Amino acid sequence: MKKFKVENVNCQNCVNLIKNSLEDKYGNIDINLNEKILSIHIKDEDVQNFKNEILDLGFGIEDI
Repeated sequence: MKKFKVENVNCQNCVNLIKNSLEDKYGNIDINLNEKILSIHIKDEDVQNFKNEILDLGFGIEDI
């Protein structure tokens, strides 16, 4: 499981936008809104594309 710190995720609507936009492609995404930690089971070769899509949605993302 990979974990990332996400920025600009401030409410449940932000969480829903990420999940609705990306779960069909990448699988289950868990986001802890309080800690702004995103957890996902993802292949190493998909990580950069996933990060780019998060950025395209308007959220920051970094490895932790």
